[in-house]
Amino acid sequence: MNPSQRKRTALVALSVTVSMLAAACGDDGVGGDQAASDGGGKTNEAAMAKEISISMFDRGQVAAEEGTYENNRWTKWINENAPVKVKIVPVPRNQAQQQLNTLIASGEAPELIWEYDRTFISKLAAQGAIQPIDKYVEKYSTSYKKYLQENPELKPFLSIDGKLYAIASKRSVDTIANHAMWIRQDWLDKLNLKTPTTTDELLDVARKFRDGDPDGNGKADTYGIAFNGNGNGILRTLFLSQENQWYVEDGKMQFGRLLDRFRDSLEFQKKLFDEGLIDKEYITDTNFQRENQLMTTGKAGIILASWDISTVYADLKKNVPTANLVPLEPVASKHGKSGLYQETAPFIYVAFNSKMKEEQAAAAVKYLDWMIDKGWFTLKNGLENVHHKSVGGVPQRIDEAVFRKEVSYANEYAVVNQWNPKAEWFPVMAAQDAAAQEYAKKKSDSLSVAMKNKYRRDIPYSPDLPELSQLVATFDPIAKQIEAKVITGGGAMSPQQGIEELRKEWKRLGGDNVEKLVQEWYDKNKSNLK
Repeated sequence: MNPSQRKRTALVALSVTVSMLAAACGDDGVGGDQAASDGGGKTNEAAMAKEISISMFDRGQVAAEEGTYENNRWTKWINENAPVKVKIVPVPRNQAQQQLNTLIASGEAPELIWEYDRTFISKLAAQGAIQPIDKYVEKYSTSYKKYLQENPELKPFLSIDGKLYAIASKRSVDTIANHAMWIRQDWLDKLNLKTPTTTDELLDVARKFRDGDPDGNGKADTYGIAFNGNGNGILRTLFLSQENQWYVEDGKMQFGRLLDRFRDSLEFQKKLFDEGLIDKEYITDTNFQRENQLMTTGKAGIILASWDISTVYADLKKNVPTANLVPLEPVASKHGKSGLYQETAPFIYVAFNSKMKEEQAAAAVKYLDWMIDKGWFTLKNGLENVHHKSVGGVPQRIDEAVFRKEVSYANEYAVVNQWNPKAEWFPVMAAQDAAAQEYAKKKSDSLSVAMKNKYRRDIPYSPDLPELSQLVATFDPIAKQIEAKVITGGGAMSPQQGIEELRKEWKRLGGDNVEKLVQEWYDKNKSNLK
């Protein structure tokens, strides 16, 4: 068959396909039955691949009876309802970037690769591991193209060198909020203490929690502070010095890990360690099981974690029914006060593997169009009248325990979504039993506290410079060793010696040249970074 014959045959097949789809869809609108658009209202069904693959973070949250991240009730639901079949490729959350890099290097990476970290996506673009997608969105998308037009503030985050390299939806307020502090109000009341508002007061309260026998068992077995993976970040944010963030100081770009403020955060952490205000075994507790256990068994008075700690809270109430854990507003240091870490506008950055052919890219766009339209809602809330019921348009969970087991792990399958709850929704959304309602009110308060103070972010994202990415990747493990020596090494290295050593290593690895490139990038792009 010659090219012109093939073209005529394809057009006939396309016409038949469109007619069948029109008859089948009725008034269903966009979504699972919608053929991808070529930008002019015509469909291009014949060009679609039948299946695509997409990465997924394995957080270890799928119960054995639910299956696996690759095969569970929600992967089956997706494949029964989405316009194309989808294969899930899970990667361990705490090793996601390393695992994705390995898959890319071996040629086994999925068609769609996603991360929360824009810097990682930028690095993949520089390596040629992912491809620009402007033409695919323009040619095949209807829903996401419209969504991006309605939310133009997303585009600078998704673009590199003027080309679109990722798809993302806006974060809802409950995903912009991230880090948070919680404190045992009943311990404060028992020891007649005021809520701390400064870092010095926080230290004093932590000492009283250690020494004052707040659990009343007559033993010196309590700690001031416990934390999860957010803990170090929180202790640095209190001093306005996130480690891998750039700050603009008098028009000059400064790397957070090299600032005097970062030294002050190391000094604060060292006091916590040296005085036994935190568990000294935390350094080997890489999955934070022991830290969580200290809080949930009533042995710690403050936890540095996330704004939503439903599991920790539930376990604490089981073990200590009288516990009153409440959100704690970030305290001020001598450098002022900042909100704790809050995410930037984009949710998940979904990139297209550079090895994808057009028919796969067309199918991927169609899948993401379906997801942004309606697929996301069920993955976020479960099935109506099984996991939730609608109350005034708000999805109310029917049974909290069932929801946690059967639905909560599905959240990230909805890689693009339009979820945007209000703080006052949480009591409505939660199951109506007393325990669920108690935490829902705490959760509402916690979200309000988490968003009360603006997080300091001088530029919206790090510079798109391969030299910077390489330097940070090399510098990070060296820096962590230095910081651990400062915090846990007794008199081996003071905080001042530590910051000097950090600066020395940064310089040795080519930091001066990278700072020059970063400054040039900022001067060139600062009008677009507001």
